[in-house]
Amino acid sequence: MKGPLFYSKILLFGEYGIIKDSKGLSIPYNFFKGALKTDDNPSKEALESNAHLKNLVRYLEEVTEQEPKLVSFDFDELKKDVAAGMYFDSSIPQGYGVGSSGALVAAVYDQYAKDKITVLENLTREKLLKLKQIFGKMESFFHGMSSGLDPLNSYLSLPILINSQDNIESTSIPSQNTEGKGAVFLLDSGSTGETAPMVQLFMEKMKQEGFRAMLKNQFIKHTDACVEDFVNGNVKSLFGNLKQLSHVVLDNFKPMIPAKFHQLWQQGIETNDYYLKLCGSGGGGYILGFTQDIDKAQSALKDYKLEVVYNF
Repeated sequence: MKGPLFYSKILLFGEYGIIKDSKGLSIPYNFFKGALKTDDNPSKEALESNAHLKNLVRYLEEVTEQEPKLVSFDFDELKKDVAAGMYFDSSIPQGYGVGSSGALVAAVYDQYAKDKITVLENLTREKLLKLKQIFGKMESFFHGMSSGLDPLNSYLSLPILINSQDNIESTSIPSQNTEGKGAVFLLDSGSTGETAPMVQLFMEKMKQEGFRAMLKNQFIKHTDACVEDFVNGNVKSLFGNLKQLSHVVLDNFKPMIPAKFHQLWQQGIETNDYYLKLCGSGGGGYILGFTQDIDKAQSALKDYKLEVVYNF
């Protein structure tokens, strides 16, 4: 038995800000993927994943008891498959900010939800919000709090434009210029990051008036501008806003940036060879980079592994 594939995602813009109604832009990333499967001879990872699924099933039963109108599942079928050793076979690295739990949630919903909203129907804003709400509830099992965007992206495999918390739409982004020197890339920090503690830290900081003002007047302002520029293909303006955003993140989100990258981050802003930003909640995992000249960025970051995800 093998279910359909679900891909990882990259939140290009909006990390943390979308909790407070900034714009956001999330794109599918087909390099990593996962699917539900069963094997006669399961590996150690498969057994661990299966144990996770058992706990997830219990959690989903509670969710459907508390909110029967939100979502219902074919629990007989789901439990039977989990008892038979079903697991999530995934190449998506965990704790890297590319949506490993999101892909799993999308796969479970796709296979076992009753009256599910499918990708093939006319996806109105109401349906997208309903899906986001369901996925947020399901993914909270992993993070304690979830916007539901990662699973939504994985489920639809479409770029998603977040205008505000209750206004999201699928969107198109300018097609890639494979000859172009400009690029979005992932930089491997070499360590994993835990989402829950980072979100908790952010919520603590939100209690400070100065931090809230910075978020609104600087972080959200530049994030919104970057989203507009990216979707509309305004590359020159995009890099101006990215530089500002990278600066704001370095000044105000230091605990979310692994210490050994503080210098590299600053170097990018000073040389304009590349600009770095958080990929997901930070604390480890991938760091997202933007450059107008990938050769320059690669030589400046030659000690690190770069993975190009989009070309300008």
